[in-house]
Amino acid sequence: MNNQKNHNPFYDPSLSSRHRSARLFKAFTRGSILITLAFLCFFIFDMVRTAYPAMWQSYVKVEVSYNEKSSKISQKAIDKKFRKIVSRAWLRSIPKLLKQQPELMGTTANQWVLADDQVDQYMKGHHHNLKQKQVSVIETLKTNAQIELRWNNIFLSQGDSKLPENAGVYSSLIGSIFTLFVTLAIAFPLGVMTAIHLEEFARDNMLTRIIEVNINNLAAIPSILFGLLGLAVFINLFGLPRSSPLVGGLTLALMTLPIIIVSARAALRSVPDSIRQAGYGLGLTKIQIIQGNVLPIAFPGILTGTIIGLAQAMGETAPLIIIGMIAFIPDSPNSITDAATVLPAQIFTWAGMPERAYVEKTAAGIMVILLILFFLNAAAIYLRKKYEIKW
Repeated sequence: MNNQKNHNPFYDPSLSSRHRSARLFKAFTRGSILITLAFLCFFIFDMVRTAYPAMWQSYVKVEVSYNEKSSKISQKAIDKKFRKIVSRAWLRSIPKLLKQQPELMGTTANQWVLADDQVDQYMKGHHHNLKQKQVSVIETLKTNAQIELRWNNIFLSQGDSKLPENAGVYSSLIGSIFTLFVTLAIAFPLGVMTAIHLEEFARDNMLTRIIEVNINNLAAIPSILFGLLGLAVFINLFGLPRSSPLVGGLTLALMTLPIIIVSARAALRSVPDSIRQAGYGLGLTKIQIIQGNVLPIAFPGILTGTIIGLAQAMGETAPLIIIGMIAFIPDSPNSITDAATVLPAQIFTWAGMPERAYVEKTAAGIMVILLILFFLNAAAIYLRKKYEIKW
């Protein structure tokens, strides 16, 4: 057999070696995919496992007395042995509740109220700092079915709090929506118009090349530099309100603008020249061709790049820290000029808190961001498929 191979003029001695190399390369690529999927699955599993307890919150049933004493000193509303069991956030709400509902004055009722974060950790089987006396009270409550875990509506309906059991992502979520709205309103039209000018109207000269190089470089510089630029220009120079979605949106617009320009130019470049030539043949002007033919064809690619740019802006923290959007803001903003925070900054703040309950809320906040990014990317894929023109 070897003699036949040696006498065959078409036989390549390196063929078996190349086939072996190809098999090894194929196995390496498959292994890389498997390793990537394994890390992704581990990350998602760990996040879900850590975040799941945050979806539940402990509530305790106690006798509440609404009287003159409790309207001034809220701790007087319940029995002394329950004061370390019930959340201070709920106790502080009693005077406000009595002002809103004065008919409660002089009444007594058994109510399910929010439990303290240490009680909540005990109910979930986590580490806690409760004393043995408090543990005995909780066990008695469990025996009498007066304490239980319920779905945590607070997490998605309230803002940040210094008390972990009363902290939620609502205010930061609204702040993120306002910030992204400003980002989209500024970056999308400017980015698309800039891409159209550079791709369709600008001449190929030294100035155009310099602009293109700078746009590509801006897309690659660290995001924290955009935060410094936003601080220097929008806050210090123009005097816009600090920590507001307006400044945050403008800062993220500067960061997102190069991404939109690059993606929009790529989408415009992908439109065949025959479309433009056909328009000229029909007597259309260049603006008419771009508006009626080129832009509709390039729109799916432009839209995909825009959504991906917004998804990246959604997860940015560093530039927003520089302009003050990491401040403790429990209330949601009513306009783009109100003080606000965003989800990434909220997660960053929670990650530095010493209480064990914030670990769960940090993971839950990350899951919220991942879900938003998932829907943004799914929307990009859907819109691209829907408006894509196949040749």
